[in-house]
Amino acid sequence: MLKPQNSLELLKLVKSGNLVVKLIEQLNKDFQLSGVSKKFDKSCPIEKLNKELTETILNLIQFKYDDYLNVMYRVDVSEKDLATISNNDLISTVNQISFLILKREFQKVWLKQNYK
Repeated sequence: MLKPQNSLELLKLVKSGNLVVKLIEQLNKDFQLSGVSKKFDKSCPIEKLNKELTETILNLIQFKYDDYLNVMYRVDVSEKDLATISNNDLISTVNQISFLILKREFQKVWLKQNYK
């Protein structure tokens, strides 16, 4: 499996493996278990999913930081990966965080799919 470098590359990989719905279900599950009421539509295009996730993370960071921390804990993004984020500006940082969330959620889905 190739290592994607950004969210769109990752989502294309997910789409090619027909795992988009499962990825969205995993996102919804983790957000719900974190106490965040955001629900992603299972039929939305991958570009829209990326945009919605980025906007949601930005909103959480700006207005509900505790909920953001809950999501990061539930999704289980590694601290090592978070430490690699460059803090140029908020939007760039949020895009990188969204990528890490999608990457971790895809790992969960891929493992469940291949090791049932």
